[in-house]
Amino acid sequence: MKDVSGHEPVMLEEIIHWLDLKPGSIILDCTVGYCGHAEKILESTAPDGALYGIDRDPEALNAARTRLGRFGTRIITIHGSFADLKWHLAGRGVSRVDGVLFDLGVSSPQLDNPARGFSFQTDGPLDMRMDPTTGPTAADIVNSTDEADLADLIYRFGEERFARRIARSIVRARSARPIGTSGELVAIIRDAVPAHYRHGRLHYATRTFQGLRIAVNAELDQLESALLDAVDVLSPRGRLCVISFHSLEDRIVKRTYRSLSESRLQVLTKKPQMASENEVLRNPRSRSAKLRVAERLELEGRS
Repeated sequence: MKDVSGHEPVMLEEIIHWLDLKPGSIILDCTVGYCGHAEKILESTAPDGALYGIDRDPEALNAARTRLGRFGTRIITIHGSFADLKWHLAGRGVSRVDGVLFDLGVSSPQLDNPARGFSFQTDGPLDMRMDPTTGPTAADIVNSTDEADLADLIYRFGEERFARRIARSIVRARSARPIGTSGELVAIIRDAVPAHYRHGRLHYATRTFQGLRIAVNAELDQLESALLDAVDVLSPRGRLCVISFHSLEDRIVKRTYRSLSESRLQVLTKKPQMASENEVLRNPRSRSAKLRVAERLELEGRS
């Protein structure tokens, strides 16, 4: 069900099932966002369960605090990156949790707000920062990165086969004047790609925007180390649930699970779970979602 912001949590029923929630469970939501999952988790762990919710986006955290205020001290919101999850928990006196959730990607309110610059469908400042208080913007990257590195970025993170053509057109356009809006970038991409590519199933700007967003937010750089840290803080039989939305993220999750399989984790989803047909019809953005779940084995030295 969508909330007032228009956000609908992906695979909500599946997450609640796999986390195996009980009264008193302590859960770490590494991407609390607009808290569709968090609200249901808190309801399912009543009366004394707690949820620690991390997010880089101050707007999302403000929305979470408002929506989850009725849970009082059972909800602890944290402005920061999941790359620092152990530090955030330790600073609050927490060493173990019963479940960890990563819901990767961009939320509907972020995509639908032109001022954030995430979407190629609306014109706005070319920003794309999850945390708009820090770091370079997408405009900074497209206006300062040399052509070869820009092409590599778009190809590696966006898996865009026309990355060189797009990078060349960006550099040509910015030589006349800086690129400042998402609409300007979309127009440059449109002119750079072949005519047939403009009418495919996937919008011709999708992969370039994905690549820039990943680069701006260093998403892949942080994911693997954060997954390892999440395993460290899990209690025995605690569950780790990760929802990814593109192949680059999913490969990292799959590789990390495999590397820890049988030593620290038991993988519970041999293949990623996908959203149901009904959910995809209701929420088309769930179409690309993949859920992988693993359970923490007994801690070393314990029977």
